[in-house]
Amino acid sequence: MPISVQTCVARHIGDRKEQQDRVALFAHPTVSGVMLAVLADGMGGHSGGAMAAEQVLLKAKQNFEAFSPMHETPEHLLEGIITEAHTVIRLTRFTSEQDPHSTVVVFLLVQGKSYWAHCGDSRLYHFRQGKMLSRSCDHSLVGELQRKGRLDEAAALNHPQRNVLLSCLGSDRPPQISHGASDVLVGGDSFLICSDGLWGYFSNEELASALDAHPPREAAQWLIDRARERAEGYGDNISLALIKFVEVVAPVAHARVN
Repeated sequence: MPISVQTCVARHIGDRKEQQDRVALFAHPTVSGVMLAVLADGMGGHSGGAMAAEQVLLKAKQNFEAFSPMHETPEHLLEGIITEAHTVIRLTRFTSEQDPHSTVVVFLLVQGKSYWAHCGDSRLYHFRQGKMLSRSCDHSLVGELQRKGRLDEAAALNHPQRNVLLSCLGSDRPPQISHGASDVLVGGDSFLICSDGLWGYFSNEELASALDAHPPREAAQWLIDRARERAEGYGDNISLALIKFVEVVAPVAHARVN
């Protein structure tokens, strides 16, 4: 059965003075069926975080437009975007008085398969029929404690040091890059890419249910509304991208009676 792709990107400034998140979806300029989603959560005070996140989007767009699926692997494209964005952000530290940093998640859809890579604590979730199949790991202190079995999911959401990152773009160390992929995509699959300003207010089950129950635009609005309510006036910037795969039901042919 044919499958269509529904998408949506959304942002909310939260209770901050400046929006330092960036998120975008790009269609390939020459190859049909190839799409890139990128999200960056900037950090650095004043406009430094916004500048870092903007550099991530610019580098992603440049590299993606030059991407040739016949001559370059998806993993090479994604890793190149992250490492080159890291270098550009590092260089801006020498030309400005700011200390810009950013997280990044990059998602590629090509030839009916999906690939992704990330650095930091912005996340990618893969759901199928209302169940979570996978979730990216956080490159954070709390994420490391979870991997070692010292914290469960509930305790991690409320940990006082949950915002301490172990890796991000623009730092003195090369970025830690984690990859993922899915070779099989079916109707009912959905991907959520989001900053911690969103995922910090939801369980995995709530996110899965919201994406299963609503089209992307309605799901994005519902998630932002709930996150704003739960933030109680102390919310961070919110950004998200939704990609949902939906089976296309062919119209029923009716016999013509003369």
